[in-house]
Amino acid sequence: MTPDAALERALSSIDVRPGHAWRQSLAAGGTLSLKRGEAAIVYLREGEITGRTGARSACTVDAASGEAATRDGGRTLLAGDALISLGCHAVAVSSQSGAEVTVVPLEVVPTFDTRALPHLIFVSGFAGAEPAAAGLAAHLGLPKPGTGRQGDETICRLMVTTVLLSALRTWASTQREATWPPLSDDPFLTRVVTAVADDPGHEWTLDQLAALGAMSRSVFAARFREVFGTSPASYVTEVRMRRATELLDAGTSVSETSRLLGYGSDEGFRRAFRRHTGVAPSAWRTAGRPLTV
Repeated sequence: MTPDAALERALSSIDVRPGHAWRQSLAAGGTLSLKRGEAAIVYLREGEITGRTGARSACTVDAASGEAATRDGGRTLLAGDALISLGCHAVAVSSQSGAEVTVVPLEVVPTFDTRALPHLIFVSGFAGAEPAAAGLAAHLGLPKPGTGRQGDETICRLMVTTVLLSALRTWASTQREATWPPLSDDPFLTRVVTAVADDPGHEWTLDQLAALGAMSRSVFAARFREVFGTSPASYVTEVRMRRATELLDAGTSVSETSRLLGYGSDEGFRRAFRRHTGVAPSAWRTAGRPLTV
């Protein structure tokens, strides 16, 4: 499974169930507390806030530059920024000069993919990177005119899901975090894909891969396709093609790249590369372009 496909799978598998959103004003020196077990999105409409947690797993994302980093302690956010807590630790939100926030409580159904997410994400520049999602966030927490009730639950859920997934995509798309989306929760399959990544030029056979996974050929092939959405042979080819683009970008000749990746002939490598990228490896080496699988 390619990184983009893995990301799409992970995002589509996240089941989020929002509660009733509300807007809250924080006076200068005011605070908002999210207890452990209280997952939520906090979107900053006006002013400034600082989020603090005792956890060491907080992640910061600069949506404009695409840079991500692990953060200890707190982080100050400005209007248009967002904070996402998965409820694993208590979070204290305070404001020095006052702020207007929208708070959306969440129930994120635990899955294989959500287990590897950071417990707290600070996203700066969220409104600039995801203006549509930020526009939705700005309208959350408004009651229906004349009813005093929150907006339609289904619409609210769609809006919250859009905001949450947009923020998670911004974080995941930095490609600085190698632990998400996780490849597999099966240690035997993880052993297989790690071996392929470490030595893509090896002449991997189904028997060898199944042996690494401690499974029979038929069980391994079925399990691999179920988890990764492709056959073992196709996966090996995808890994080779990604490595090929790296080698060609670094100036390695077509013949040398072909040899390093285990192809019996340059022509065989050229055909495989063209099928996966749409261009000849020599053209890629000269100009370069994004890989499309």
